[in-house]
Amino acid sequence: MSHDCRSLVSLVALGFVVFTADPTVIGQGNPDPTSFRFNTGQGVQPIFEGWAKNQDGTFTMYFGYLNRNYVETMEIPVGPDNKVEPGTPDRGQPTFFNTRIHRMGFGVQVPKDWGKKELTWSVTLRGATEKAVGWLQPEWEIDPIYFGKTRTQESLKNKPPSMVLDVPATLSLSNPLTLKATVQDDGLPTPRKGPRRQAVGQETPPTLKPLPDQPELPVNVPAVGAGRARGGQGSQGLVVNWMVWRGPAAVAFDPATVTVKDGKADATAAFTKPRTYVLRAIANDGELNDQKDVKLTVTAGTAQH
Repeated sequence: MSHDCRSLVSLVALGFVVFTADPTVIGQGNPDPTSFRFNTGQGVQPIFEGWAKNQDGTFTMYFGYLNRNYVETMEIPVGPDNKVEPGTPDRGQPTFFNTRIHRMGFGVQVPKDWGKKELTWSVTLRGATEKAVGWLQPEWEIDPIYFGKTRTQESLKNKPPSMVLDVPATLSLSNPLTLKATVQDDGLPTPRKGPRRQAVGQETPPTLKPLPDQPELPVNVPAVGAGRARGGQGSQGLVVNWMVWRGPAAVAFDPATVTVKDGKADATAAFTKPRTYVLRAIANDGELNDQKDVKLTVTAGTAQH
């Protein structure tokens, strides 16, 4: 595949979405398929979002993903169907894919002599493989701290929040998990008044019906986290957002996005399947984040102490 073709992945990362549709379908009087929001049955598109140079001369390539479904989530374990190449296939990528778009989810560090080599994240779902191919093209260098933001005088003074988590390492399936987060922040940027805006790609589930060949899941499914807050969504206050990064099933967080009060942000999590999970917490002040992952084991019996 040529570099020109692969650059379409980066166009998605920059906010441009390219849709294709069979003209014979539209020409038969059927609605444009791109106007539908599908609950389930759609694929996952990995996204290469750019690279940054590290102080030691190495580079970090950043990836996100788009789960095209509005309701369906899925687990794709590390292996032939979820791998980063070259090198070891496990580079910290997600194995549980929440709905819609999730930006700058993980970074892969490559050596200073990487040159013109390529790094590929491949995800295979329902027999279809989608790829994000990254390389050190100069135009794709990014500032990971201020990715997609305008630097103002206030933002230049802003320091990222600092978060400490208190989460048990083991619990039983029958007991809800208490998630405790302690967050310190400098109060910048100044919070805006008014309702919190929903992140792009995290809209409410669809009201339109899918095409006849697309199965539909019930809308009544466990709520999942909306992912990393980006762009000015969080300029309405300091919050902690929870999501599943790795695990066998969705987790019902209550709430998924917690407003920090007096430095505290507590929530609960209910599980439907036992096994090992990696939960991700992101403290966001509207511009900067502190991200922490916590690994825990959910047992089918009584929790171990």
